[in-house]
Amino acid sequence: MVNNSFSEWSWVISGVPQGSVLGPLLFKLFINDIEDEINSTISMFADDTKLCRTVQSMEDVYILQADLYTLSDWASTWQMRFNVDKCKVMHLGSNN
Repeated sequence: MVNNSFSEWSWVISGVPQGSVLGPLLFKLFINDIEDEINSTISMFADDTKLCRTVQSMEDVYILQADLYTLSDWASTWQMRFNVDKCKVMHLGSNN
């Protein structure tokens, strides 16, 4: 309400209000289930998500790929797209 005037109501099907005090909290509530079915390590800060796994066998490869599919399915379900242009793969070690 501003100057005794209310804005019209509208349906919001996805996303979080930007530039608000509650925005970060609402975003955290919105994504709180993203790691429920993930078997690898997942790190999140603000809108940045990192999926990490030590790969020492083909089973580790399959688990990591399954986690990527799980994240993709979650994003599709909640209409929250990952920015493919910012997605990277980092290999650490001598036998990549």
